[in-house]
Amino acid sequence: MDDSGDLSQRIARNVRHLREARALTQQQIARLARLPRATWANLEAGSANPTLSVLHRVASALQVPLDELIATPRAACRFYSKAQLTERRRGDVLVRSLLPDPVRGVVLERMELPPRAQMTGIPHMPGTREYLACESGTLTLTAAGERWQLTPGDVVVFRGDQRHSYANSGSETAVGYSVVLLVPVS
Repeated sequence: MDDSGDLSQRIARNVRHLREARALTQQQIARLARLPRATWANLEAGSANPTLSVLHRVASALQVPLDELIATPRAACRFYSKAQLTERRRGDVLVRSLLPDPVRGVVLERMELPPRAQMTGIPHMPGTREYLACESGTLTLTAAGERWQLTPGDVVVFRGDQRHSYANSGSETAVGYSVVLLVPVS
């Protein structure tokens, strides 16, 4: 069974959608990709049979991985209810993932610490960076033998590959956001 027509149409839809999302004309994006505008127009019309080299130029100009050009189109938006997000308890602390889909190298979580709650962090691979932002209440971060008191709006950046812990010594619930940038494992 020959699905090359379906593939051409899929590439056409993806390329057109990605270009329009960037508010670029065919002429502008063709110039960025170092392709003739007619080649770009044929791609978007579904009448092209592009080489791998052309697809690589297109993906580079659109700043997307090559597979996004040939993948089944994704919905422009998708709603996730709170109930669909991964949630876990570590002692009294409620930790909820804010990324419903896995994103390579990134962990983004919301931590809710009731009064007098404490949670020990798990050290990550060497080179990992962690960002802790306080949304409400007062958070205490202990890392590298130092202690930081965060109030709403404060952020601490630290090496995530060391022992660290989070605490709420206040009388109201504290909410913080943890962003972990993992080191790629080769």
